[in-house]
Amino acid sequence: MSTDTLAQPGRLSGAQRTVRNLLASREVAIVIVIIAVIAVATAVNQSFLFSGQGWRDLLLTPSLMMVLAVGSAVVIITRNVDLSVGSTLAITAYMTGRLFIDFPGIPVAAVVLIGVLVGAVLGLINGLLVAFGKVPALVVTLGTMYIYRGIVLTWAGSERINASDMPGEFLRLGTMQIASIPLLTIIAVVVLIGVGYYLATARGGREMYAIGSDPEAATLYGLPVTKRVIGAFIVSGALAGLAGVMYAARYGTVSASAGTAWELEAIGAAVIGGVAIFGGSGTVWGAAFGAILLMTINRTLPMIGVPDFWQRAVVGAMIIGAIVLDRYLAVRQSRRLQEARDEE
Repeated sequence: MSTDTLAQPGRLSGAQRTVRNLLASREVAIVIVIIAVIAVATAVNQSFLFSGQGWRDLLLTPSLMMVLAVGSAVVIITRNVDLSVGSTLAITAYMTGRLFIDFPGIPVAAVVLIGVLVGAVLGLINGLLVAFGKVPALVVTLGTMYIYRGIVLTWAGSERINASDMPGEFLRLGTMQIASIPLLTIIAVVVLIGVGYYLATARGGREMYAIGSDPEAATLYGLPVTKRVIGAFIVSGALAGLAGVMYAARYGTVSASAGTAWELEAIGAAVIGGVAIFGGSGTVWGAAFGAILLMTINRTLPMIGVPDFWQRAVVGAMIIGAIVLDRYLAVRQSRRLQEARDEE
């Protein structure tokens, strides 16, 4: 056998390696599934895609969940979880309406900024309790989820913010389109690109992955674990605050029940998108695609006559399947590394 033959397997070009990695990635697999779901829905009802309203809903419906899922993914990457994002969304959504009612003429930009800042403060509270209280994030954010929801229930009571209570300039944010793409979708994509770029290139982003992979080793190595964990919760809270403002603009009607159970869908989207529930791996891109997949399935299943129970069962099965797949891949990788060590 010639030397050239032996060396052949290692002669993959950069383009070939890129294509191979793309085909093996979870993100590409999810995109393929999304396309398949859209194709099935369109075959059943062409207006699902080939109509102005169908195209708009296809892009607009996942926008809010994408923003929540990106924030949830950042926290999960650090081996934590944030169950309070739905309640944070409810507070900022209702607060958005109250600001317009109580302060007539307030600039829309100021309301958006206040919503993001309030969400960041609520996230900071979670981060401080987790980082300094040494209490598991699941317990902390479960508690703050009920506290934040209790705050908005007490604040709003049975009152509801209506579209007539908010200025048309603000409500147009929920309907405005640029080149047939909804503005809220563009905002969600900008958030996705910004957070994804930070995690992939910035030192702080890479440290979050290291912390999620092995918190004890990260501490021994001298990484700022406390700072990064708190930062992750601030990002999650800020994005939930932004999603609350987007919710008010999108629906025009806000009650105390806004965002109920959305935290579970956001976490589910992140997990389905390949963010390991045990931390240290995954991307916000996958989380965003997971959100698009969930929202698209939620629109598609009723169209083909699937009962509500089975709609939820399908989503639950997808989440369980994603977790099982992650564990299987992790065990297989660990086994391969061990075999490689044994052969040395």
